[in-house]
Amino acid sequence: MKTYRAEANAELEFSFPDDLPWHELDQQGIRLPQQMKFVDLVIERDQDVLLVEIKDPSISRCPDDERQRYFKRLADNTVLKEELTPKARDSYTFLHLMERDGKPIKFVVLIGLDAFDHEKQKALLAGFKDRLFADIKCETDTPWRRQHIADCVVLSVDIWNKTFADWPVKRIPTTATSAQAAA
Repeated sequence: MKTYRAEANAELEFSFPDDLPWHELDQQGIRLPQQMKFVDLVIERDQDVLLVEIKDPSISRCPDDERQRYFKRLADNTVLKEELTPKARDSYTFLHLMERDGKPIKFVVLIGLDAFDHEKQKALLAGFKDRLFADIKCETDTPWRRQHIADCVVLSVDIWNKTFADWPVKRIPTTATSAQAAA
């Protein structure tokens, strides 16, 4: 198994089978197109390509007031419109231009919500996928004519581990104190 963390000081650690084709799209230190926002991971399966974005407001070093502000931005669709939809579009565009869009592309958002109580998690996730998918399909006054994202799903860590049991993610608290928590 290979392990992956979105950043060196990230607390969510993924374990992927050695034979699973995946790569980090939002890599630091390599030349990428300017002004484009990318998802963290691309996982290529036989039947589709998964664009995976990781958001973790539950990271242990995040102050509670900052965590609550981020939760509000999730709930009021600010993160959806300003971060998630652009990342789905730009990542798809990159794959399209690299001729890597021959299979259906699905957008998977993992949100570390374990610092919030179950009812708050449930309230946030209710309808989030539908709002996100609607925004991805129609960012302007007129819906996109080409369906570039076949589907999307928004998952907590617990739901990720049930959905992708062969690709477990676990929280490993770090002692680092720098970097933005929810990035």
